[in-house]
Amino acid sequence: MIFNSFPVASNNFIDYVKINCRSGNGGAGSAHFFRAKGLPNGGPDGGDGGRGGHIILEGNSQLWTLLHLQYKKHQFAENGVNGGEALCTGAQGKDITIQVPLGTIARDAETGAKKVEITEHGQRIILTPGGRGGLGNDHFKSATNQAPTYAQPGESGVDELVILELKLLADVGLVGFPNAGKSTLLSVVSAAKPKIADYAFTTLTPNLGVVAYRDYKSFVMADIPGIIEGAAEGRGLGIRFLKHIERNSMLLFMISVDSPDIAAEYKVLVNELQQFNPELLDKKRLLAITKADLIDDELEAEMRATLPTDLPTVFISSLANKNIIQLKDMIWQALNAKE
Repeated sequence: MIFNSFPVASNNFIDYVKINCRSGNGGAGSAHFFRAKGLPNGGPDGGDGGRGGHIILEGNSQLWTLLHLQYKKHQFAENGVNGGEALCTGAQGKDITIQVPLGTIARDAETGAKKVEITEHGQRIILTPGGRGGLGNDHFKSATNQAPTYAQPGESGVDELVILELKLLADVGLVGFPNAGKSTLLSVVSAAKPKIADYAFTTLTPNLGVVAYRDYKSFVMADIPGIIEGAAEGRGLGIRFLKHIERNSMLLFMISVDSPDIAAEYKVLVNELQQFNPELLDKKRLLAITKADLIDDELEAEMRATLPTDLPTVFISSLANKNIIQLKDMIWQALNAKE
């Protein structure tokens, strides 16, 4: 990936669109007979019809929202051209290529079944295939039928409603309650500039940033809007953005040092993820206790005894740059650890 940040306004982040895809009809085959002076019965020479245009999805790593499709919800490909004389095949209908961000899933709008998934830059997958062109009458000649007067019609294209849903691809997903310091950390370790303020739900859309690491290495970090208890049931911002965590390689739980009960808060976050999708708990996890500049070493040692023991933990301060390098090291080791 060759991006550094994604400075998109919150009202421009679109991760769900429904579009009407109509592929082209195939051209009809020709039922023509060759005629020339001295050859009044030259035989069948009807060409095949051209294929109808496809609707194709193509991955583009420079996109991170479906905004460009919000007002282009009708995608119609061209029909194939009918076959001609002298075995001339009709031209294919022009394909429609839709550029989408990595992590886009296409679903059937009626059944919800997944049709295709785009995960790589330049990946091209036919979403709605065009109709096949019909065969010309030349294909149907035989020893017992030397002058077939019929040809195949072209197949009809497909007219369907498709849902495009984006789930952000990132190496690390930040999980925490509002005001846990997620946006501040992302702004410190990357070039992303998320909105930061001292009130809940400052982050209303996901933010991505590329974190520079040692020896010119890097990884992608995603700041997901804050979770509150009951999010899986629709409270707060609900589950709208929880789906983006599904595509993260690992989860970094972030809890403020001034939380009245860090262990209980961590348990609530885990429970919300489990209710949304139990498979999220199979991902690697780290715990970062934020705003650690507010406490001294003695109090930090006392608090460690109360923390969950089933995952690595680090005390950090984005403002004071405390243990940020150590956090990066832990993330990199976790991302590259063999299963």
